[in-house]
Amino acid sequence: MKLNIKFKLSFITDEVSQDLGEVREFAGSFNIDAIEIRTILDKGFPEILGEKNVLKKFLQDNGLKVCAIASPTFKCDIDSAEEYEKHIEIFRSALELAGHLDTQLVRAFTFWKKGRYEDYKRTIIEKFRRIVEMAEKQGVTIIVENEPSTFVGNGRMLADFINSLGASSVKALWDPGNELMDEEGEDPFPTGFNYVKKFIKHVHVKDGVREGSETRFLKVGEGQAKIGENLKALKEIGYEGYVSLETHWRVTRSLKEPMLRTPGGKEFSSGAYAASYISMQGLLEVISRIG
Repeated sequence: MKLNIKFKLSFITDEVSQDLGEVREFAGSFNIDAIEIRTILDKGFPEILGEKNVLKKFLQDNGLKVCAIASPTFKCDIDSAEEYEKHIEIFRSALELAGHLDTQLVRAFTFWKKGRYEDYKRTIIEKFRRIVEMAEKQGVTIIVENEPSTFVGNGRMLADFINSLGASSVKALWDPGNELMDEEGEDPFPTGFNYVKKFIKHVHVKDGVREGSETRFLKVGEGQAKIGENLKALKEIGYEGYVSLETHWRVTRSLKEPMLRTPGGKEFSSGAYAASYISMQGLLEVISRIG
């Protein structure tokens, strides 16, 4: 299918499989040239560094590249000095992998939510500056995701955080599907998108429906995340980065909250290939309709 868009498609590895062969097969099925690494070979950060040469050979042998490193940096307690230092090392390992695999985007979060963003904003910024300095030394861009389990849970907060931090090396990882879980009920489009559009450097796609205080994930195109509207808007602003499938849906089971907060590993990836295959088809259908 020829797509009249400038942005490119990718997928998060563990949303397909922990197995490199299945990752290769999935990429080939959809003519995708890039993957986003979160966990693979049943390893996350920093353990995944032990496989960096295996991963590099895999990429070279199969004509693939890495569009982003989906590190879990700062999915931790903002008030724990021990956890903070542990996540500094996680980020350091993500930077090393990014350098080894030749990518310039590394993800980070804004600590587990335990109060109002406005009350913790100054502390978040202070703690963030350390990884900003690390990233800038390597020429890497930090992409911050709107993640409702963290302090920055929607587009409004994400735009405010990036503006307030004032670092040119920090951009937005926009996830309209995550807006469905936002306690403020921010609309994924146009509200959320318009807040962050000038900062967007990377995009995640998942879809679902909000049912009370819970979100039930679905095939892309069948939910309330307004994926079509978001992708059309990305096309209109000339976005040329990657749109990465982060399915979060399984055909025969629902992923439980702890697994969604810290995704990865074999259990998370069980049944992922089939669900992501269906969702990638759904994503292509949505793109075909935006012209």
